[in-house]
Amino acid sequence: MNNRISQSVPHLHIRVVPRHHKDGLCGFSWSRTMYGGPAETEPYALRINEALPPGR
Repeated sequence: MNNRISQSVPHLHIRVVPRHHKDGLCGFSWSRTMYGGPAETEPYALRINEALPPGR
C-alpha cells in the first residue's frame, strides 16, 4: 500500500498476472509482452471473474 503519495483515497492495488509453466517469471521482474487481442484476453477475464465471489 502507498498511502503517502498522490492518493486522495487510501486503497490497495493488486495486479493479477496470468501464469503458465515455464513462463520465465522470476520474482517481481518480468519482460512485458502484449496480448494478441480480445480473443486472447477474454478467456483470462472469464476465468478471473469465475474465481471471484458473487456480488463483488
